[in-house]
Amino acid sequence: MEANGTEMNQERDSTLVKHIQAPVHIVWSLVRRFDQPQKYKPFISRCVVKGNMEIGTVREVDVKSGLPATRSTERLELLDENEHILSMRIVGGDHRLKNYSSVISLHPETIEGGRIGTLVIESFVVDVPEGNTNEETCYFVEALIKCNLKSLADISQRLAVQDTTAST
Repeated sequence: MEANGTEMNQERDSTLVKHIQAPVHIVWSLVRRFDQPQKYKPFISRCVVKGNMEIGTVREVDVKSGLPATRSTERLELLDENEHILSMRIVGGDHRLKNYSSVISLHPETIEGGRIGTLVIESFVVDVPEGNTNEETCYFVEALIKCNLKSLADISQRLAVQDTTAST
């Protein structure tokens, strides 16, 4: 408790890592599309962007049923095409993810057999909602991100195979 008797906001943060068997340019082609997150995020059914694709752009996303929300309003904080970094912040919606922000970055790596792959690092910070524990909050957000990263890997790897087949 703070001196004035109100509870202090608890924050939770975490970082997740995913190795993807596809080159950075293919993975980035999906991640960079702030205007089309549903291309690899399976819990998003629709996205409407307000403004151009620049810092401060806001998107309204509709969340598929089965989650404790129907919509989320998100702002693009950073889109670095050279370093392959995207950062976003949730600024509204009918969910409990308050003060949520995340950063996803892509890094080239060599995977088995000397092939080119991508190391994806996604970190987040979020307030722990009243009535939830640190662990519950982290488990929920990490489960969503893991699902998104698995989908990103599956789609990227499929595109990489198509890319290889098309160029032979």
